[in-house]
Amino acid sequence: MHKVHFVGLALALSFTVCTCAAQFAQSVAAYNPGIGFATDFSTGAGFTNALAVLGEPSRITPGPFGGPVDPFNPPYLREQLVSIGAGGSLTVGFGTPIVNRPENPFGIDFIIFGNAGFVITNGNFTGGGITDGSLFGANAGHTRVSVSTDNLTWYLLDPAKAPTVDGLFPTDGVGELTKAIDPALTSLSFGGRDLAGIRELYAGSGGGTGFDVAWAQDEAGRSVNLPSASFVRIEVVSGASEVDGIAIVPEPATWALLAFGIVLLLARKRVVRVGRIR
Repeated sequence: MHKVHFVGLALALSFTVCTCAAQFAQSVAAYNPGIGFATDFSTGAGFTNALAVLGEPSRITPGPFGGPVDPFNPPYLREQLVSIGAGGSLTVGFGTPIVNRPENPFGIDFIIFGNAGFVITNGNFTGGGITDGSLFGANAGHTRVSVSTDNLTWYLLDPAKAPTVDGLFPTDGVGELTKAIDPALTSLSFGGRDLAGIRELYAGSGGGTGFDVAWAQDEAGRSVNLPSASFVRIEVVSGASEVDGIAIVPEPATWALLAFGIVLLLARKRVVRVGRIR
């Protein structure tokens, strides 16, 4: 009986791990750095390693000057970010399709993470920072985001609805990177808040900029009913955007499976403890 529980747990957790890993960009289909992409201030080397976008967005910045990623301390290393300058673009593919799911929180289907951060306005950089909601490192220009099922036919997400890539909301490494933030929040919403106050508004999310596949349009600007997409293309019209990763908002079944695995784990631990007492 114990063995059955253990096998079920192993299958559930292994499937969950695989599913969660597939929630992030898995391949780079094309990259054009454009003009004015970011460069390292000390070496002049460009942030042009497109593979940096793959996998989970950064939760920690490595190195002697690194540390946990939070809304005041975004990722900033070349191995963490790929930069796209004006006229440039980045196309990534996913192993798991991005499903157009209206029941997702706020309708958000995928999230793009950059390296913008909240400006500290009270001068306390040792953990007691307060922001007025303004950003540093954000793209003040314009971007276009498109989706495709086959990397051949592309659909632009309605520019009137799609936010600029590499802006709100700065990454919080302790949050859930596949959970969207309420897009009704603005920079002003964060004015006068410290890290705890920012996290209160994030409500457990890891930040990032949310997008809805339902915003897809054809070349004539007509709305398209696109059930899912397997590719995302980011184009920078002006300014420059840094991208750390792209996450798919998971379907409810993923969370249900994870919860099931946790319940099995707790149940097995209880059985083992009872067995040891006897």
